[in-house]
Amino acid sequence: MSVQEYVKELAASAKRASAQVASSPVSVRDSALDAVAEQIQLQRGCLLEANQLDLANASTTGLDSALVDRLELNEGRIDAMLESLAVVRALPDPIGGIEDLRFMTSGIQVGKMRVPLGLIGIIYESRPNVTVDAASLCLKSGNAVLLRGGSEAIESNRVLATCIRAGLTRAGLPPEAVQVLDTTDRDAVSAMVTLNGVIDMVVPRGGKGLIERVARDATVPVLKHLDGVCHLYIHADADVKMAIDLAINAKTHRYGTCNTMESLLIDQDVATLIPDLAASLLERGVELRGCPRVQRILGDACIAASDADWGTEYLAPILSLKLVENFQEAVDHIAKYGSGHTDGIVTNCHATAMRFLRVVDSSSVMVNTSTRFADGFEYGLGAEIGISTDKIHARGPVGLAGLTSQKYVVLGNGHIRR
Repeated sequence: MSVQEYVKELAASAKRASAQVASSPVSVRDSALDAVAEQIQLQRGCLLEANQLDLANASTTGLDSALVDRLELNEGRIDAMLESLAVVRALPDPIGGIEDLRFMTSGIQVGKMRVPLGLIGIIYESRPNVTVDAASLCLKSGNAVLLRGGSEAIESNRVLATCIRAGLTRAGLPPEAVQVLDTTDRDAVSAMVTLNGVIDMVVPRGGKGLIERVARDATVPVLKHLDGVCHLYIHADADVKMAIDLAINAKTHRYGTCNTMESLLIDQDVATLIPDLAASLLERGVELRGCPRVQRILGDACIAASDADWGTEYLAPILSLKLVENFQEAVDHIAKYGSGHTDGIVTNCHATAMRFLRVVDSSSVMVNTSTRFADGFEYGLGAEIGISTDKIHARGPVGLAGLTSQKYVVLGNGHIRR
């Protein structure tokens, strides 16, 4: 069987299963999530062993350090998987409710019912936790899902696939509702993104190359973001200690995530904080690349930033720094070089904060907090299927609501149109 035939067969079986998931009561879907969590707990040792195989293979192949960080599982990350399942389970049922029901002058009632999308395809790299997050969110929202993880996580994903299928079976749902492709062939991606009429939406999660390829080749709808070029702007009215703490957290909490700060803008009126901030970042091994004015302050501790640096998602311990004249220069810089993912301001001025929220056109805009909070779990979504910088259907971290659509429902009592 060719890869194309294999993918088409699994997608078709998942599509058939999606109808049963969509019509199942929320109690059954919640029971499935409970059962999946129990299976992961039981298979914790096997999962860690499988992940060690993946990490050993990654070391042999020279996998990028940011991807290795995303790939690695430990006791804490497995606990986080289980917590995510519990949080998603506790969320209200997102489907079936009728919203905005109102009487029209004709006497009919018109409203909207939230419904599942159907079959969702997820294509992702590293991160075995995405397997669990995607499965839980899709199931809770009444969808089926076809998962294509990266070759670097194949052993971990095989164990997780077994846990998920066992959990679905225990709950009385078809195990075909969550399909994990057991292939590392890159042609599987091309096969998925052209399955019109079978897959209802594709979500790519990974590096820019993967997402660009999916966006270019797909003939089904795609929910995506290409880059996470996230900014923090320290305004003239910022609390200096808060600003330093937030900048350090936004950059160094984790380097390999899309919500990590990659560029720091500092108002010229608070330039005196730069030496202390730079010292803390350098202690943590962060390479600093600055504009000429920052270089003059830091000397040899900072190298020159090129124009390309301002628009680069490093996913590494590298930070670009720029001194700006004022608020307007900061927001103009973000508009020019940002990716529309996450941008924040540090300020004690309420009016400036509100202006920043209005004028910065990103999927998450923040005031006095770290960009690392741009995350579905932190937003109370339980988990996220991905982060969208598109402006249609869903934007920002995508949870249950982003995996549904709405249809009009009309209620009458023998009404005829006159």
